[in-house]
Order: sequence, then structure tokens, then C-alpha cells
Amino acid sequence: MVKRIVVGAHYGLRDWLVQRVTAVVLVVFTLVLVGAVLLQPTVDYAGWRTIWSSGIVRFAALLAMISLLLHAWIGVRDIFMDYVKPTGVRLTLQILVILALVLYGAWSVQILWRA
Repeated sequence: MVKRIVVGAHYGLRDWLVQRVTAVVLVVFTLVLVGAVLLQPTVDYAGWRTIWSSGIVRFAALLAMISLLLHAWIGVRDIFMDYVKPTGVRLTLQILVILALVLYGAWSVQILWRA
């Protein structure tokens, strides 16, 4: 009889799916943004302002940022769970990453919806 060693929180399929969906969202957003830049007659401040003045682009960028933050969290959490064995160190690192990602998310919202 094979005895399995149970470790981690068993996020499994849900995290795998989130990683794939967020990756697709990021790729689609990148392609749309590159297309929008290529369609601009001039790539200068006025062109960038035109692109980012649209509410749809801001919403898409916000969705992409949320996807990036989720994607990063799952990846970093899995790395910590696999390679950082002392529980206290792992918990401290995870808390620091969560705080950084929350701050990055808040900063992104501030930048996107400022003007």
C-alpha cells in the first residue's frame, strides 16, 4: 500500500484554473494595448492620453492588474509552500507579499482613475 504524504492546503484545480485564466487575461490585454498603440498616428503623450482616457481601457487595465496580482500571489505562495520549510519564515514572507500586492493594487487604482 502506498502511503501519501499530505502537505499544503490542496488548492489544486482552482488555483490551476486561476493561473490559466489570469494568464489569458494578461495576454489579451497586452495584445489589445499593443494594437491600440500601433493604431495611434503618433506615439507621444497626447496619443497615450487618448488611449488611457477611455473608461473601457481603464477598466480593462484594472482587470489586467487584478489578474496580475492574483497570478503573482498564487505563484509566490506555491514557491514559498514548496521551498520555505520553517512555518514562521514562510508565514512572514507570505504576509509581506500580501501587503506588497495590496499596496500595488491600491497604487494601480490610484494611477488608473486619477485623471
